[in-house]
Amino acid sequence: MPTPKNQQHEERSRPRTTSFSLLNGFISQLLNRFKISDNTFLIVLAVIIGLLGGLGNYLFRKTIELVHWLVFEQGLEFFDISLAYWTPQRFLVMFFPVAAALMLIPLWAFFGKDLKGGFSGFLVKVNLKGAKLPLRPIFTRGFGSAITLGAGGSAGQEGPIAAIGGAIGSQFGQLFKVSGDRLKVLVACGAAAGVAATFNAPIAGVFFATEIVLLSSFELASFTSIVIASGMATVVSRALLGNHSELIAPPYFVGNFWEIGLYLLLGLIIGGLAAGFIDLHMRIKGKIEGIKLHKFAKLLLGGLAVGIIGMMFPQVFGNGYEFMSSVLSGHHAWYLLAGLVVIKMLATSITLGSGMPGGLFAPCLFLGAVAGGAFGKLVAFALPAAGLSAGAYALVGMGAFLAAATHAPMTAIFLLFEITDSYEVIIPIMLTCVIGTSIARHLKNDSLETAELSKLGIDLEAGKERNIMKALAVGDVMSRRVETVPESMTLGNFAKFIEQTHHTNFPLVDELGELTGIISVQDFMGVVFEKDLMDLVVIKELATTEVVTVHPEEDLDTAMRKIGYRNIEQLPVVDRETHRKLYGIISRRDMITAYNRALMARNLGEDE
Repeated sequence: MPTPKNQQHEERSRPRTTSFSLLNGFISQLLNRFKISDNTFLIVLAVIIGLLGGLGNYLFRKTIELVHWLVFEQGLEFFDISLAYWTPQRFLVMFFPVAAALMLIPLWAFFGKDLKGGFSGFLVKVNLKGAKLPLRPIFTRGFGSAITLGAGGSAGQEGPIAAIGGAIGSQFGQLFKVSGDRLKVLVACGAAAGVAATFNAPIAGVFFATEIVLLSSFELASFTSIVIASGMATVVSRALLGNHSELIAPPYFVGNFWEIGLYLLLGLIIGGLAAGFIDLHMRIKGKIEGIKLHKFAKLLLGGLAVGIIGMMFPQVFGNGYEFMSSVLSGHHAWYLLAGLVVIKMLATSITLGSGMPGGLFAPCLFLGAVAGGAFGKLVAFALPAAGLSAGAYALVGMGAFLAAATHAPMTAIFLLFEITDSYEVIIPIMLTCVIGTSIARHLKNDSLETAELSKLGIDLEAGKERNIMKALAVGDVMSRRVETVPESMTLGNFAKFIEQTHHTNFPLVDELGELTGIISVQDFMGVVFEKDLMDLVVIKELATTEVVTVHPEEDLDTAMRKIGYRNIEQLPVVDRETHRKLYGIISRRDMITAYNRALMARNLGEDE
């Protein structure tokens, strides 16, 4: 009999469930009446998600502008501070990001779960947890990211807006109870809509969704829906904000064909810098996590640290689009741009590591622009007669750094193509992006978004099944009761032994109880009819002495692959030092049973 509390919960949820059921029933009748296929219905949903994604981008940007006006513009005016030159009261600028941290404390206190994980957590939910995203983070995480960016935190808005759009897509999918794969497609539609609306770049939005969100898994039906959502979001953005991008780039041109060699060199440099940023970002986040302070104290100290950096280098505040546009136009000295490479890395890592929500997309663009701009200034100085444009190298460097840091070259290539609206940029950006990505992959296997997941043992490309197997240790699953046989046992005694057991594989041990081999019933069947040999031959002569083993600390994914390679049923579990001390044995059945239990527990946890 339900308790009064449960009964009240049932009464509250019944009208909503009934409303959803009626809506689903009405839509099902509508689809059947007009003979609308599932793919057509998915396209209709993509149109709606694209429209809402574009509107969400507009509201998100306006919220950032509101926070920026309240904190930065009013603060600068009230204290009579100028960021263009030094004044005695300039030091007050350091407290602007602290104001952001103070505003974020209530969000962390009441909605901390919504702010955790970042974009990498979003990717895990999409690819490994059924793409069922809750509604509330659309508002809580969106507002938190707007506070970070508006009040001077060094981060980007593309990751948050992609997650907001993805949550919108997920909500529609859950409303109409679409299947798991199609729910992922709707999430990708929302993510594409957010990025496309931000940059006025529908093609880049499509490739962002397919390369980064869906991990390059391509299907024609999903691609069509993503294209439509991205296009509709761009239409909404152009209607509300005008037909221009967040980044303003001058016309691009290639002066000489031999400049391609310089772009190849730029790709090598950018690849190394991107790998360095990934490593530095993870190190700083790890150091901040290791500090034994309350998370609110870390938030305030992080805001103060970013404020001190921004007091001296205000270019690092916010998403940096305005400064990037000036770099693309060829402004600023090479030494300032080169210095900002390291300074922006530090400011971004401290911002996100201390708990301020935000993305990494814009910081990657910033780092690429200043690195490319510094490179362009130096080669222009070294080759004054060549007529080189530093802004052109800043533009290509911007895309190359994004490609190298995110391992998404197609997204970067088409983003620059749409920003410049120039076909001439294609060859330089293709070569630089591919080389930069290759160098970054060689130096660091993970991208910015997957490095943190790999640290936790999560491999997005492996899929849900392998990640469950990787989370289970052999030592927790193995059987410690092992039926061993002495290596000196005769065939006759072994024949009597196997009559009393249901096992088919038996580890052989010596006088010290250490593993020396393994024998199976199949090995024995070849001589079972040789009666004269029963008391003359010992089983070690028939056993396999090169035994495939596994260690207790290894995961089930490793153990299953070892079993699969040799098509065997059981693996002895031994120590790592001598490979002979026997701890237990693990079978294929043990692993499958453990996987099924873990899968059930995870599914129940996701439903709660």
